[in-house]
Amino acid sequence: MFGGVYQVQGTIFAIPNFDSMVDAQLIGGALQGFGCDKDVLIDVITQRSSAQRIMITESYGSLYGRNLIEVLKENLDGHFKEVIVGLMYPPPAFDAHELWHAMKGAGTDENCLIDILASRTTSDIFQLKEVYLMQYGCNLDQDIYSETSGHFRDALLNLAQGVREEGYADPGMAAQDAMVLWEACQRRTGEHKNMMQMILCNKSYQQLWMVFQEFQNLSGQDIAAAIEECFDGYFQQLLLAIVFCVRDRPTYFAYRLHTAIHDFGFHNKTVIRTIVARSEIDLFTIRQRYKEQYGKSLHHEIKHYASGHYEKALLAICANDGQDF
Repeated sequence: MFGGVYQVQGTIFAIPNFDSMVDAQLIGGALQGFGCDKDVLIDVITQRSSAQRIMITESYGSLYGRNLIEVLKENLDGHFKEVIVGLMYPPPAFDAHELWHAMKGAGTDENCLIDILASRTTSDIFQLKEVYLMQYGCNLDQDIYSETSGHFRDALLNLAQGVREEGYADPGMAAQDAMVLWEACQRRTGEHKNMMQMILCNKSYQQLWMVFQEFQNLSGQDIAAAIEECFDGYFQQLLLAIVFCVRDRPTYFAYRLHTAIHDFGFHNKTVIRTIVARSEIDLFTIRQRYKEQYGKSLHHEIKHYASGHYEKALLAICANDGQDF
């Protein structure tokens, strides 16, 4: 049985009896005058689905003749602004926004590229690439090519092609694929690295689940342990991210949150990106995995490291049940 088949749940859902005009007026009132009523923004924006927020943006434009996202950018600041504005982007636009900023200016946020490209579906990839081109006038593949290098770049470009098979599995090929991976770990030449990333970037999750089992049978070693032993740098991190996402995406993102909170002194960009992007997909499940894996609730971690309306906004997104999670 494919180990990636499991129930996941987000924390944000469409509310019943929704009225985009009423919400637009509430937000308009909150943004008037000096300062703004951030509590109203949290109450409305964090408790509506992405589709509902898009309708609020349209209604706001009809009422006030301005783009709501631009108004929010003008009136908010700091990490609170990043959370609220991030929620206002449709998911493909948020991914495109994050990728753009990961490669814009000096330096590159390789971890952002890994988090997004290693975890998104084929459909997600196509949508974010379309938005990336429309929003920034740049081709995502070309930007990846110019901002990264080596086998890490090759693997990212492979993922960005959006050619991963979906729902297809061939048990007869699993042992052959496992042998290719084992040889790549043993020999580690450029050609073998290319063959390895082709399998991990192109095969379906169902196929890879079987390949990983065959790899264990063949080598007596877990595929993740073999990758850690045989490769290094961002190429290693990308391959591991794919393996972890095949096995359980929520566990991967729980790990990324824990790393961001504890290894990097609450790395706000990673925390915000993960919580916003996963809010309607599997954030509730990520919360569960976090507590199971690390013994502390995500609620506890956020309250300990964040503050003010930034903390309130993160907690509001994470808690769909009003409980101390």
